Amino acid sequence: MSMALIGLAVGMALGFAGYFGGFAAFLLVAALGAVGFVAGRLLEGDLEIGDLIRSTKARDR
Repeated sequence: MSMALIGLAVGMALGFAGYFGGFAAFLLVAALGAVGFVAGRLLEGDLEIGDLIRSTKARDR
């Protein structure tokens, strides 16, 4: 599936959530989509948990 089709599907889902559920539903769908994206990247092996932890610790210094 191309990135354009994935973007289209995500945009439509956010649009429907915003239209039918209001702004709170829009934010919930966007937040859960971000969590799902990170989980998918972790499962594919493109991202490691250590990368996320190291990046937050680097900002604290």
